[in-house]
Formats: sequence, C-alpha cells, structure tokens
Amino acid sequence: MTIRPPHTRPGADFDVRPGRLAARLQRASHQGCRCALLGLPDDLGVQLNGGRPGAKTGPSQFRSALARFGVAWDGLRGRELNLHVYDAGDVEPAAGDDEAALFETHRRVLDTVTYLHEHGLIPVCVGGGHDLSLPAISALSRRVGEPLGGINLDAHLDVRARVGSGMPFRRLIEAEHLAPDRFVEVGLGRFSNDAHDLEWIGSRGAWLIHAETVLERGLDPAALLAHATAGGSAFVSIDLDGLDQTVAPGVSAPNPLGLRLYDAARLAEAAGAHPAVRHFDLMELCPRFDQDSRTARSAVLVFLHFVAGLMQREGS
Repeated sequence: MTIRPPHTRPGADFDVRPGRLAARLQRASHQGCRCALLGLPDDLGVQLNGGRPGAKTGPSQFRSALARFGVAWDGLRGRELNLHVYDAGDVEPAAGDDEAALFETHRRVLDTVTYLHEHGLIPVCVGGGHDLSLPAISALSRRVGEPLGGINLDAHLDVRARVGSGMPFRRLIEAEHLAPDRFVEVGLGRFSNDAHDLEWIGSRGAWLIHAETVLERGLDPAALLAHATAGGSAFVSIDLDGLDQTVAPGVSAPNPLGLRLYDAARLAEAAGAHPAVRHFDLMELCPRFDQDSRTARSAVLVFLHFVAGLMQREGS
C-alpha cells in the first residue's frame, strides 16, 4: 500500500532511461531512504512579486530531465550512487490568486515537510517560487526547536517586506527561524538589490557575497558551511537565477552575470556531505523560458552532486 505525505499528489511519471539515478526513486514507501524529493509546483509568489510566471511546472520538468540525465555511477569517485531517494510527490497548491491562497499553500508545504522530518528524511525541494522555501525551512526550525543557519545562493537577497517570492528570508529572520549572524547570501547581483534591503540584512550581521567577488576569487564551500553550521542545523537554498543565464535561461529572472554551474555543484556536494545540513532546495526553475532543457539539466546536475555528498555522510 502506498502512503502519501499530507497535501501531496504523485509527481509526473516519465520513462526512465536504463541506469539512471531516477530508477532508484521510491514512490510507494520512504523505508530505507535518506532523503525525499518534494515538488513545490506553485509560482503565485513570483506573480505577486512581478516576476514572469511559469515556475509552477518546474518540478515536472525537473523529473523529466532526471529521467534522462544522470547515471547512478560516480565516475570521478569510482562508486555507485546507491542512495535510495523517496519521491514524495508534489504539494497540491491552494486554489486562488491572492495572498490568502499563497499562505494556504505555505501551510500545506509546512505540514508536508514536517511529515518528512518526522520520518527522518532530508527534504530536497524543487520549485516553484522562492517564497515556498519559507514554510519548508520553518518546518526544520520548528523541528529542531531553534533558529537555523543557512546559505542562499541567489542573485537576490529575498528580504523584501511585501508578500511575494522575494520575502522568505526576512520572514524567517523575523520569526526567529533563521539566525542572521549565521546566514550567508552568496552570488548577489551588483545591480539586483536596493539599498534599503542591503542595509536591512547587513545590519543584522548576515554575510553578503556578490557574484563578482566569487567570479574573481572563487567559492569556498567549506568556509560558507562552517559559518552557517556554527552551533546548529542549517539549510542550503539555491535559487537558479543565481546562476549565469548561459546555463540557466529558464528562471523567473534571468541573470546576465551569475555564478558558474561548477560553483553551485561544489556547494551542493559539500552541503550533502555536511551532517548539519538538513534541508536543501532548488527554486525558480521556469520551463516556459528554458532552452533545450538547459536549466532543468543544470538543476539535475546540482541535485546529483548533493546526492554524491550525502553518500559521504557517515553510515551512507
């Protein structure tokens, strides 16, 4: 008998090519699984934020790309990716196009992710508007009973006061689910954030790193994770618009000077390997504007690196 988490429907089903990691996805049960893939197919927050819609189909396109790309063999490490992943399906968004509908969807995401944590799983969320990271990360903070540290790879700070996809980290800080002095914002666009938001988050002690700094000096995942995990659990959130539009054209807000895919992949693998990281997400995949599934494949590659990192954790 298949037991589904609350508020979910099965994710889109695709023919999986032989040998792909997607063949190891378990849908009937989470038994024996270390992490759970959860689709968040909603972009109402993006629309309320004035962005271009389409990210609600991100989880479906991600699964389609995963079915075709990514064998279950790590050629660099010389080992099988024998980690079983639970496909928890997609959270069913609430009907409507207003703030009430948005927050009802958030409530459902909170319930679903709480269920996954209760069963010992590390959620890997794929979206969908970045506002959906708010309830997903809140679920972890409530579970551990204290504020989290975190890393947001993103062109945008996402600390806006108004309701929409640009609000998650302000709300998390205000609710004391996120400790700002253990929060890293990396990959920020030089001309993507206004002075007020930069002052607001900077005055609270967050570590802000612009994309140009990373492109000039490189990314040090170990240093970022040491900062975020100092003293407790942490999350890593990757908004795909933090990547350069040459590798991620299919996002809600394309980025002409973003980070390299290599940087995101290295961060994902380090996050997977770190025992204090208990939430990971890939957000703002917008297939409507993708080209040859380039963004979806980039997202899958980052996911594969996270899984390879999980393999390094003790007991994997």
